[in-house]
Amino acid sequence: MMNVGDKVPDVLGTDENGEQVRLSDYRGKKVVLYFYPKDNTAGCTAEACSLRDDYEALKAKGYEVVGVSVDSAESHRKFIAKHALPFTLVADTDRVLVNEMGVWGEKSMYGRKYMGTFRTTFILNEEGVIEKIFLPKEIKTKTHGSQILGL
Repeated sequence: MMNVGDKVPDVLGTDENGEQVRLSDYRGKKVVLYFYPKDNTAGCTAEACSLRDDYEALKAKGYEVVGVSVDSAESHRKFIAKHALPFTLVADTDRVLVNEMGVWGEKSMYGRKYMGTFRTTFILNEEGVIEKIFLPKEIKTKTHGSQILGL
């Protein structure tokens, strides 16, 4: 997994509209780069809605929010529309970014093992360098926006 002090790759992938998303598009802003397992699941919806509800406060502090999952662009478009999400979602369907960032791996639920995304948030400075990492056990999905604002 990437660590505090590491520079994140410039190309993040393609968004819900098929447009390429680059970290350099956000130059001069801090970025909340959050990885989540799946659109429209309970925890992921709570997290996205928390970030949506705190979006204006995050922007006022100089942050931009970018979400990433391995769901398709179409799934992202529906998720954005259903929950009025004001930020970009990267469709990492080929799992390039989740692997580069080290947030893809073996998970276990009800004794069943499978591969998936570890819910992780990277706080990046204006140059795309990681300043803080929220690990899966640290993230409170219903209040994640407030967690970030408390930095």
